[in-house]
Amino acid sequence: MTTYILAIDQGTTSSRAILFRPDTSIAAQAQQEFPQHFPASGWVEHEPDDLWRTTLATCRRAMEQAGATATEIAAIGITNQRETTVVWDRKTGKAIHRAIVWQDRRTAELCARLKAEGHEPMVSARTGLILDPYFSGTKIGWILDHVPGARARAERGELAFGTVDSFLLWHLTGGAVHATDATNAARTLLFNIHDGTWDDDLLALLRVPHSMLPEVKDSSAAFGTTVPELFGGPIAISGIAGDQQAATVGQACFQPGMIKSTYGTGCFALLNTGTTAVASQNKLLTTIAYQLDGKRTYALEGSIFVAGAAVQWLRDGLGIIKASAETEALADAADPTQEVYLVPAFVGLGAPHWNPDVRGALFGLTRGTGRAEIALAALESVCYQTADLLDAMHADWAGSGSASASTVLRVDGGMVASSFAMQRLADLLAAPVDRPVVKETTALGAAYLAGLHAGVFPKPGRFADSWRLERRFTPSMEPATRTRKLAGWHDAVRRLTMP
Repeated sequence: MTTYILAIDQGTTSSRAILFRPDTSIAAQAQQEFPQHFPASGWVEHEPDDLWRTTLATCRRAMEQAGATATEIAAIGITNQRETTVVWDRKTGKAIHRAIVWQDRRTAELCARLKAEGHEPMVSARTGLILDPYFSGTKIGWILDHVPGARARAERGELAFGTVDSFLLWHLTGGAVHATDATNAARTLLFNIHDGTWDDDLLALLRVPHSMLPEVKDSSAAFGTTVPELFGGPIAISGIAGDQQAATVGQACFQPGMIKSTYGTGCFALLNTGTTAVASQNKLLTTIAYQLDGKRTYALEGSIFVAGAAVQWLRDGLGIIKASAETEALADAADPTQEVYLVPAFVGLGAPHWNPDVRGALFGLTRGTGRAEIALAALESVCYQTADLLDAMHADWAGSGSASASTVLRVDGGMVASSFAMQRLADLLAAPVDRPVVKETTALGAAYLAGLHAGVFPKPGRFADSWRLERRFTPSMEPATRTRKLAGWHDAVRRLTMP
């Protein structure tokens, strides 16, 4: 009988399900987009029912494509858009408000007030995070304060909070399990990453009742079993990790100093720091990379809010392309003498700036600027932001007294299919960029965590041996050109962020 691992990859713009074989090859996959809601400037919401509906549909479709039955699936792994916040009724499982997405900036004023009151040092010391609307904690408070009667209901224990993994787990198990893993808990502003517990002082600060919170487990653990009617039989759920941590696992970045960067809606770079939670001096985040057998492995993380979303903007906002794949040919045809910079601060700037108030801008436009130059600027904006992150990471890692971090960047996500973008990334980083054979590394990481617990996949060291390189991109840009282009980028950011 064939054995599969089913990975659920619930992302910001679509839900996907991928069936992996024990050799990590893909047997089948399905994907479905869902609507985005923008009720006000800087606000981003999802209908929780859309997240559940598309997840269930893609799982069933992938199983149908492979001809797989529930008995042939050893386990399910879940990876999810992190920080996105859902609050639901414990009796009905229905959300009391749309999910507030990680990109949403509506709690910027609250975060600024808490900073002004001097709370950020305590928050950062315990969570590794900063006071920013990006994270879940202030989003929970907003829902409780703006949905009539919600706070009283939460105090009575009637409501549950979860990031998307918890919401899906609840529905997959028919409401029997309310749990999450350490990587998702670490993104809430409510979790002490050093002792691995929900923090009472943080709960009090953000006015979140403890009764709302899920149980926190290892990333590879027994999370429950699906109700039989969903897939024609029960399936064990044994792996959960936030999308960027899952990609770190899928890229086999198990050794301290290894770095991966994922290019989806946003861009997220993680540097494995081993058992040491390195405190950043450069506005990066300290987070949990994964937790196995009760032992936490930490990472430094740089978060960029807009990466692939910049290409979506070219398609849906400006209408200058019909498909994302068109950007590569356009960028390649751009006039090299024009220096056009897009700073894609559509929902503020993430690391290392952390400015929720600025908005995007284009610099260097001339009468000769056209579709090609704007497409190039969009792709290069991702490369420039990555360069800023890696500079900060290397400085923090060196400052911690550790040996040099890897100069090789492992990449994954939808944008890495563009060889033009990856070559430009290597050029602007002045470092090699490695694209793996298996590009679905986020889903693979979730599958690995589930398969590890189920006995389908080996321990991390042996799993790392299975990582395969598809192509290495090496720098070819003249140093003077790189220096000039990076200086232009830094000037554009400075002009946008200066008082």
